[in-house]
Amino acid sequence: MRLPRLRVVVLAVMVVATAVTLGWWIFGPAGVAVELTQRSWRMEIVIERLRSESGSDWCDELPADATDVTRRLMADPTGKRAEPAEHCRYTQLVWRRHWIAQNAGGPADRPDWPRPPLRMAPPGEAGSERLGKREAYFEIELRDRDNHAWVCRVTQERWQQLRVGQRFRVPVDRFGTANCPAMYESAL
Repeated sequence: MRLPRLRVVVLAVMVVATAVTLGWWIFGPAGVAVELTQRSWRMEIVIERLRSESGSDWCDELPADATDVTRRLMADPTGKRAEPAEHCRYTQLVWRRHWIAQNAGGPADRPDWPRPPLRMAPPGEAGSERLGKREAYFEIELRDRDNHAWVCRVTQERWQQLRVGQRFRVPVDRFGTANCPAMYESAL
């Protein structure tokens, strides 16, 4: 008689534990509990270099700065020109991405743009460099109790407000990608 009663009690405890776990999973706080473990910044400037590149086009559609033009008569394979027209090969000076200058640091360092040395060539010749697009990244590293890490980009203002050791909840999808903009502070 004692054995069936024990089975009922064990079964009841298992049902309650499953219900509590399921309830917490469905109705509990959203996201993964994480702690801010590191803050870093990185500032980058694309350095462009003036290069000589060759190209080809119909002679009536050449870029204004095309040089070393060679011409030949040919039929238009697209059919836009009814009669054979002049097709040209040319060279042109164009700015292309060459390398990236970068400064990086943490909360103890003042964010600062790099000041790279630039090559200068005579006007109208390839080889000169110039500053291109600038990008500033302010990032925080978040870790959960299982030591999974996520890096989130935030605004500079938000980055300055955050401190190592702060705790948050961040939604993470089934692929393990954190939804950083939906992160909220947690009272863990």
